[in-house]
Amino acid sequence: RQKSFQNPGAEPKIHSVCFCRAILLQNPYQPLLNSPVGSFFSLFLCLWQTAPTLNTRRSSLQQKEEMPPQPEVKRSFLEFLKSFVGIVRVLQILLGAGLWVTIAANKYEGSIHYVLFVAVLFWLLTLAVFIITLLDKQDLVPIVGGERWLLSNVIHDVAATLLYLSTIGIMIYKTQKNSYCNLDVYKHHCLYKVYLTASVFACLTAGVYLLSAVYCSYRKCRSERTVV
Repeated sequence: RQKSFQNPGAEPKIHSVCFCRAILLQNPYQPLLNSPVGSFFSLFLCLWQTAPTLNTRRSSLQQKEEMPPQPEVKRSFLEFLKSFVGIVRVLQILLGAGLWVTIAANKYEGSIHYVLFVAVLFWLLTLAVFIITLLDKQDLVPIVGGERWLLSNVIHDVAATLLYLSTIGIMIYKTQKNSYCNLDVYKHHCLYKVYLTASVFACLTAGVYLLSAVYCSYRKCRSERTVV
């Protein structure tokens, strides 16, 4: 008992030795237990029985030490959708779709092809950026992902703003050019209302891209690395 208090790790061994000795005392080979050979044999037997238990404890402790830290819980979808960037991205997708659907649903010619190209291109790019950020998979995007994702968003929004400004000029020009048919007595097919609606969508879409460009640039200037 005194040894067990001095060495706590020896307590299971002493209990096992006492247990084995109690078993051997009930056998007809009790006289062998009192001999030096019997004492050595009982001690060896008890240590052999306790060895697997000690090894199991050591392996479990090693597994606990080698376990990697648990990853942090990723942000939920609602957290991104309720953020300023999430709301602006949804508006960009809806307004951009309204622009190219308005043009594609009617006959168009000339420079309107450029307007349709810009609207569809940035609608697809914005949809991809929105889904990647929503799923929090920007680290999987090569070159422009990871720590560069916020800068990539800034470049995307600035480019969209500049190209949408050029589409606004084209749509305003086309609207004014077709303003002659904005009369009740004019009975032929007229694209004035179509171009006017597309001009409004282009202005609103350029406005929300400008908002997101300013916001992401402000966060980038503050040395932040995440979009949300």
